[in-house]
Amino acid sequence: MSVLPLLPTSLVGSYAQPDWLIDRDRLRDTFPPRIRAMELWRVAPELLAEAQDDATLLAIGAQRDAGLDILTDGEIRRESYSNHFATALEGVDIDNPGMALSRSGTPNPVPRITGPIRRPHPIQLADLRYLKAHSDRPVKITVPGPFTMTKQAQNDHYPDPAAAAMGYAAVVNAEVKDLFSAGADIVQLDEPGLQGWPDEARQYGLAALNAALDGVTGTTAVHLCFGYAALVPGRPDGYSFLPELAGCPADQISIETAQSGLDLGVLADLSDKTVILGVIDLSTDEIESVEVVAGRVRRAFDHLPPEQLVIAPDCGMKYLPMAAAAGKMRAMVGAAHLLRAELGD
Repeated sequence: MSVLPLLPTSLVGSYAQPDWLIDRDRLRDTFPPRIRAMELWRVAPELLAEAQDDATLLAIGAQRDAGLDILTDGEIRRESYSNHFATALEGVDIDNPGMALSRSGTPNPVPRITGPIRRPHPIQLADLRYLKAHSDRPVKITVPGPFTMTKQAQNDHYPDPAAAAMGYAAVVNAEVKDLFSAGADIVQLDEPGLQGWPDEARQYGLAALNAALDGVTGTTAVHLCFGYAALVPGRPDGYSFLPELAGCPADQISIETAQSGLDLGVLADLSDKTVILGVIDLSTDEIESVEVVAGRVRRAFDHLPPEQLVIAPDCGMKYLPMAAAAGKMRAMVGAAHLLRAELGD
């Protein structure tokens, strides 16, 4: 990976999908799908892959135009952050789904585990290669974490959830290694379930995460969140699962601080990590000023040196209007330039 500037800027994962590609009203009104939801796409099935490629180019271009230092594919081809990967695995039945409760207690159709979880082939290599072919900057790609996928499935095969999580960990581990072999600069594991079910996360979730990262060489990140702001407007006072990640193999931990006004004293627990600092509030379409964003970043300087910080949105930008997403990215980049000048970099 090329040398990044001080306080590099990056998305956490998703970018806003265009209205001509996906029915954004239905997307917002539908709990993030855990099985496939082909009815959300506005494009005919035989043209969908080409349309998703075109929209991915727009997402990459928007990030480049805003000046982000690390680019993603925007997760444009996904109906949700996790189902693109989870429904491509063997050993799960998505035609006869099961049911699981979301962290808010809502029942949701989910993949039903009916046999050993296996990865029939690398799932996101084509997405990574497309991103790399259209990027002149370091790239990051995201994969759902094993604990979160376990909580988003009905287990009808393994003796207990811990065993199912280890089944998911093995396929994630293989995928991450393949992504690095194909040239990914950063691979991020999305693990909101660790925050949503902290007691079970301590029992077996952390072990599954460690297994998913075992033997991986490359820069890895773990993203925790409180849920999409468009769907989960409220925020708790703090994380229920964060210090536990201090000893995990991941190089970077992604947290959100803008909407929650999180007490950044929690960063002391992550002193050996790079922190992807969420400083863009996704509960509003209002575009923050450069100074407001810079102020949110400055709060972290009392707890971690700038060299250990990445500037990012709180979570994915999937539910934002595209104009708001572009403006918020520009505010992030402007804040990074301002802070670098203040720090003499």
